[in-house]
Amino acid sequence: MTEDLSVQNRVVLGEHVPWFSAQLMTGGQFDLHVSAGRWVALSFLGSLTNPRAMQELTKLLGQADRFVEDHLVVGCVVTEPPEDIAALAAISSPALFFIADYDGAISRMFGAVEMPRTVVLDPMLRAIADIAWDLPQGHAETVCNVLCNLPSVEDSAGVPMSAPALIVPRVFSFELCDFLMQFYTELGGTESGFQFDIDGKTTTLSDFRFKRRSDVGVVVPEVRNLVREHVVRRLVPEIERYFQFQATRMDRYIVACYDSEVGGHFFRHRDNVNVGAQHRRFALSINLNSDFAGGDVMFAEFGRKLYRPPVGGAVVFSCGALHQVMPVTSGKRYAFLAFLYGEDDAKKREQNNARLHAGEAHYLGDQDRLFPEQARRETQGADAAA
Repeated sequence: MTEDLSVQNRVVLGEHVPWFSAQLMTGGQFDLHVSAGRWVALSFLGSLTNPRAMQELTKLLGQADRFVEDHLVVGCVVTEPPEDIAALAAISSPALFFIADYDGAISRMFGAVEMPRTVVLDPMLRAIADIAWDLPQGHAETVCNVLCNLPSVEDSAGVPMSAPALIVPRVFSFELCDFLMQFYTELGGTESGFQFDIDGKTTTLSDFRFKRRSDVGVVVPEVRNLVREHVVRRLVPEIERYFQFQATRMDRYIVACYDSEVGGHFFRHRDNVNVGAQHRRFALSINLNSDFAGGDVMFAEFGRKLYRPPVGGAVVFSCGALHQVMPVTSGKRYAFLAFLYGEDDAKKREQNNARLHAGEAHYLGDQDRLFPEQARRETQGADAAA
């Protein structure tokens, strides 16, 4: 799926390129937005039956030792099915892959239909080079020079970078943290999946390579109210002060556990790209314990710095930020996890009920209010006026 198939050439140096999703020729799917956080080279080869395409691919493969998953990944965009997929599979890796563009939609977006080219993106997916095959200095030579001179991701901006994440200590008391961990232990967590869009509708899938975490929902009203009151009094004002956003609703009260015994982790992702998650504005993660190793949050677009709030403290960040939970290497990390949003977002969430797969829980508009008393007063006032 692409953002805009009608645009002929969206590559402007220094600006973001359009995101797209596509099938890999050797199986699986490629989502450009998940590739942020490292340098990305997109080599538009057209058809591999073209001798020039094979020449350019051969020269590109001559630099394969530079292709490292955490530094530089290369996607070769091909417009016709190859004669020998096995040969492409043999040279494919997490850092080198072949993207199927059989309808030419992706090539059109990048201006590569009339003239094949290589586009190089920075860790925030902005174009830093657009190298056409007809470049007088030579396409392959120029690509080599660009790729050879790419700095580490940490040095990609020329200065140290920090993610726009807010850490707020003392949101939960130690007693509440202990209570929520006991709550999890007594009820027992179940493996949680992740949201994925299939044919334009959101469903929940499970893949331990992508995510391994067990959750228990906080459904007891008294416990939900206790958690809500802490968030309202101790965190919502800070979010409004520093992010200029007034949160009025909180989605998904869960206590989660990342267990080192099963390799608990959550691979890089964004929290609002699926239809069923478009209402989410800010993610909230409150650590309930500290006796574990690993399990910190990393925002790859901003370098390799790790973020860990203290016990009872929260880390809050935009749901549009690419992030991952690093593997827990010892012990268990317990955390309270939720999403914050507002009234306009609640309307969008209710509208998107129609775009959920069968079996996904539908949203009811009176759920998840952070200030239920205010809503009741408004309703009573409206009834009295009528």
